[in-house]
Amino acid sequence: MSIESIPHRLFLRAQEMGSRPAYYERVDGTWQVTDWASYADQVREAARALIALGVESGDKVCILGFNRPEWVVFDIAAMAIGAVPAGIYTTCSPQEVQYIVDHSESGVVLVENADQWKKIESERANLPKLRHVVTMRNSEDISDEMVLSWDAFLKNAQAVDASVVEERLAALVDDQVATFIYTSGTTGPPKAVMLTHHNLSWTASAALDLVRLTPEDCSVSYLPLSHIAEQMFSIHAPISIGSSVYFAESLDALPENLKEVQPTVFFGVPRIWEKFYAAVNAKLSLATGTKAKLVSFAMANATAVENMKNHGCDPGPWQAFKYALGKKLVLNKVKPALGMGRARVCVSGAAPVSADILRFFAGLDLVIHEVYGQSEDTGPTTFNRPGATRYGTVGPCIAGIDVKIADDGEILVKGPNVFKGYYKDEAATAAALSDGWLHSGDLGAFDDEGYLQITGRKKDIIITAGGKNIAPKNIESALKGHDVVGEAVVIGDRRKFLSALITLDPDGAQRFAEGHGISVEGLHEATSLIAELQTHVEEVVNPQFARVEHVRRFTVLSEPFSIEKNELTPTLKIKRSRVNDNYADVIDEMYQG
Repeated sequence: MSIESIPHRLFLRAQEMGSRPAYYERVDGTWQVTDWASYADQVREAARALIALGVESGDKVCILGFNRPEWVVFDIAAMAIGAVPAGIYTTCSPQEVQYIVDHSESGVVLVENADQWKKIESERANLPKLRHVVTMRNSEDISDEMVLSWDAFLKNAQAVDASVVEERLAALVDDQVATFIYTSGTTGPPKAVMLTHHNLSWTASAALDLVRLTPEDCSVSYLPLSHIAEQMFSIHAPISIGSSVYFAESLDALPENLKEVQPTVFFGVPRIWEKFYAAVNAKLSLATGTKAKLVSFAMANATAVENMKNHGCDPGPWQAFKYALGKKLVLNKVKPALGMGRARVCVSGAAPVSADILRFFAGLDLVIHEVYGQSEDTGPTTFNRPGATRYGTVGPCIAGIDVKIADDGEILVKGPNVFKGYYKDEAATAAALSDGWLHSGDLGAFDDEGYLQITGRKKDIIITAGGKNIAPKNIESALKGHDVVGEAVVIGDRRKFLSALITLDPDGAQRFAEGHGISVEGLHEATSLIAELQTHVEEVVNPQFARVEHVRRFTVLSEPFSIEKNELTPTLKIKRSRVNDNYADVIDEMYQG
């Protein structure tokens, strides 16, 4: 039975929109475009090359590198011939890379450059199934019989007739595994989420409806393509509709790339929006006199108009005039400076984002729509739609997906987006899937309008010495409401009260130090900073919660949590158990006396 997979859709785009732009990459200081016909040709050539290297239907391949055209071409080529690609985060250690390549039994791995190759090389004795490593374009020359340059890899295509690719493509079926998404490993070794061709194509179509994506839209690819959300925004949805993608040069170059591209669609994780917020808020706070009044006027009216639209109301003539005036005088200058001058759809996902930050951006005429989901349901479960957003929620269910709340508050999901299971892990699959329902591990509740509110994570629940169950998510979010706070982890399991470990936001810390005439070095111990945070905890944070949920003590750490110390996952989620282990002495000290 033939299907409409993502590779099928790519080849259809090539037929229908051959000369239109598919993707852009920065070459020698300019954005160079590749059209849909060339994109499809690149995928077919890479597919033939993979077959020439002995990749059969059902075989696995891995990709280790930053977002590049080769990443996506290799990924789609593998799916087109029935193979299963798996992305690996570039921040993974050699041992973590070895685990994924070995666990997936990959025979071919695509790496970005020599640095990423070294991770493979150091573990090659522990990779018995690995036969070939391919490097992306412009990588350093690597003299090793296992390694092929991108051009050398593609030369292998000459030995395979194009009809073989078409035969493999025609043999794909809906329920066939299309890709592996490895979990970020907050509670143990990463698990391989098996997503089918139908999972990907159905969810991509749903995403088009959610954000009303059109062929005229464009986005910037910069978040790890190992993550399903970035794959949706950089691969599956653009291919499904024919919109174009710009590949960022690097994370460091992202701010400048955004200003050059001015994308119409932008997806960011909360940390990205937090950084934008800190930068813009700092600049706007410098405005005085008439300028400050204009900023306040523009933001107030943009917020008012957005609130009206979200509740199905149109602003009256006077309100519309004030909104337009504020845009002309202030907002139309602020947004392009961020790279958001043309943005019509902004999305936040992968972790909770502060409702206050969302309200702030609404005041800039940038409405951020929060999406909720996970790798196991191909990305989205609920979504705050344009014109129907409720801050503090993650929106209503996506059409075609059923969501219910279990007796213990866990969010359960059923639909065409729910995964097939975990590769080589029947026990974990049985725990996650029951009668077709995905047990998300998240806790939540629906409000009267059918909007889902996330209240916590089951495995993060704190049980105090008094037997009280506390979800730390909202408390931590409130702590992070202060500009100087980077991350916050609430402690209290089997303890008499709650405490918190706090890290400083680099930019916020710099501004605080300058404003108080002190050095940023050793700021975490500064009396003025501790007093500022104590006031924030007592007057802003604790009043939002029941007494048992009050933070009684906190410690400001001298350095941020990091991936290198295994305190953060590659997607920047906190590994609580590791944080507890790394700072056991600090935590114990907060409970002494």
